[in-house]
Amino acid sequence: MIETASSTESATQDHADPDGSAIDAAPHKRVVSLSDVAFADLPIPAPVLRGLDAAGFGYCTPIQAKTLPHSLVGKDIAGQAQTGTGKTAAFLVTIFKELLETDRRHPSAARAVVVAPTRELALQIAADAQALGQFCHFNTVAVFGGVDWDKQAKALEGRVDLLVGTPGRMMDYMRRKMLDLRHVQVAVLDEADRMFDMGFVDDVRFILGHCAQDRQTLLFSATLGYDVMHLAKRHTRDLVEVRVDPDQVAADTVAQELYHVRERNKLPFLLWLLEQQAPKRCLVFVNTKRSGEWLDFKLFHNGWESQLMSGDVAQKKRLKIVEDFKKGTVEILVATDVAARGLHVDDVELVVNFDLPGDPEDYVHRIGRTGRAGQAGRAVSLADEALVENLPAIERLLGKKVPALVATNEQMLDDVGPSFGATMKAQRSTGSRKDRPRPRARR
Repeated sequence: MIETASSTESATQDHADPDGSAIDAAPHKRVVSLSDVAFADLPIPAPVLRGLDAAGFGYCTPIQAKTLPHSLVGKDIAGQAQTGTGKTAAFLVTIFKELLETDRRHPSAARAVVVAPTRELALQIAADAQALGQFCHFNTVAVFGGVDWDKQAKALEGRVDLLVGTPGRMMDYMRRKMLDLRHVQVAVLDEADRMFDMGFVDDVRFILGHCAQDRQTLLFSATLGYDVMHLAKRHTRDLVEVRVDPDQVAADTVAQELYHVRERNKLPFLLWLLEQQAPKRCLVFVNTKRSGEWLDFKLFHNGWESQLMSGDVAQKKRLKIVEDFKKGTVEILVATDVAARGLHVDDVELVVNFDLPGDPEDYVHRIGRTGRAGQAGRAVSLADEALVENLPAIERLLGKKVPALVATNEQMLDDVGPSFGATMKAQRSTGSRKDRPRPRARR
């Protein structure tokens, strides 16, 4: 069975009547319409409805409206949904209903499991579970690599209702006989396409293969291509497919723009763009770590509170950077695709593709970091003479052209920072790397 949800019904969670109206509050900040399905009209237990109400969730987003009528009666789901469309609430509500209405099969083993590709996403799901399930009194445990092996192992020794984890850490505990999934009643695989990208698919198969055979399985992915659907069909029964409008891969809440600009002018244009919008939170994507280091240096020395999120940043520092970004003490996060996977931060006003990605699906994931929770976002891409060749494949995936302009000389601000190369060379010659100075005042 295939259910299709048109993404012209943009995702938000709000108590406002779903009358299709849009309320303009500020540039790139508006409340958009929900579906006409209220959570209260669905067979959701009272404690879960209380949690939804406390979180401000009154009406379903399109993905929730199409998923919940099937998942709440035990059907397996393969759902196509971007980040920020409400898919997390869809599978958490399903899990909570199952756990509330059935008996525990084992005194302490996990009753439900959510597998996520990154530690940041695992942490976010666990936090959402605590918020939405606050009146259910379930014990949620998150396990992920990089930190707290012993602490996480200790948590697994107690009663676990919901386990949220990354494949590698879960596999580690399973091999050591410290994690038993034989009593799992609901298994969720989130961002399944990223599992393939990051090489976790064999681990995922192993994890699902060790869950109870009579479990309910929910799978969500930005795209439901052949590989993802093959995985879904091997590990589900009576599968219901829930898809967004295939002609609208990116959320309607994201205003997409593209500027043709020479490679040497990308930084001056970005400085002008940031000066014009003055975002409180901005994500700037680059294709390589080296490019990210250079751009982070330049932005910082041109007056912006920026930080770099690359693949080799230590876990504790990553968590600190993400927390500072959420709090607003970091205005601009420069990131590679690998480093940003699983990064979920609300109120990102602007996403900039400083480098056009070679993989069209990376483009969709990038711009999905803005326009979340019903707030309209802006995604600006810079197409230089080398990377513009990536544009046709992106537009084929989107099913439409990205509105394009040519950057003008008036849309440039001079770089007033020091030379990156000379500064790095000086640091290497002295053998020291001092803390970064405070950024210079912006113009």
